[in-house]
Amino acid sequence: MIHIRPWRLAMLLALLWPLPSQATQNVATICDAAGAAAAAQTGVPHDVLRAITRTETGRARDGQLQPWPWTVNMEGKGTWFDDRQTALAYVLQHHERGARSYDVGCFQINYRWHGNAFPSIEAMFDPATNALYAAQFLKRLYAETGSWPKSAAAYHSRTPKFANRYQARFERILARLSGQAVPPPVQMAEPGNIPDTPATTAVSTLPILVSGPLTVSPPAAGRRGSVAAIDALPQGGSLLRRAPRPLF
Repeated sequence: MIHIRPWRLAMLLALLWPLPSQATQNVATICDAAGAAAAAQTGVPHDVLRAITRTETGRARDGQLQPWPWTVNMEGKGTWFDDRQTALAYVLQHHERGARSYDVGCFQINYRWHGNAFPSIEAMFDPATNALYAAQFLKRLYAETGSWPKSAAAYHSRTPKFANRYQARFERILARLSGQAVPPPVQMAEPGNIPDTPATTAVSTLPILVSGPLTVSPPAAGRRGSVAAIDALPQGGSLLRRAPRPLF
């Protein structure tokens, strides 16, 4: 039998086990990696997606504003969770009691208005799937506004006082990230050539826990972009799948 002195075992474990700051840093890179993949698939500039995920989920860590994939805004209360399992359990618990207006993931996609674009709540938490949906949403908004700051504002809200405040924060973050003008979307392949889901993403096939259809008529005024209803969304349709007509 091999005997290892306790102090040597402690040193070995210290070398093998990541420090809390290292683990946090690794998690903080998840949203940017997902954003990079979504940028490559949609042509939306990566810096725009980096700025959006920080505007939505950013918190100060080690002197930097870092995004966090396990962020939930439950009916107006935002929470950063340590891991995906805890965040998902929290959402499922509140969903069971009847909550529907909540934002999840790197890009804070709202369940009430966009849940039917995903096969499950778990899929909404998947960083790559979450990022791809956000990128496609932003690309549609850019086609409408012709401006990334205005697209970011509409992503959040159609009510001027909320949209303007969000846009100002987005522009500050974007300026720190890029320091230069951001180009329009890169022309990509036709939408019909976009794969159903990101190639690196394993999407759950569990059904969304919901009674009745999610597609609803949008409010007449004051629509919030990131929580707004998708116009003309076919039942069961998704920006992540081929669609017969524009969804926004």
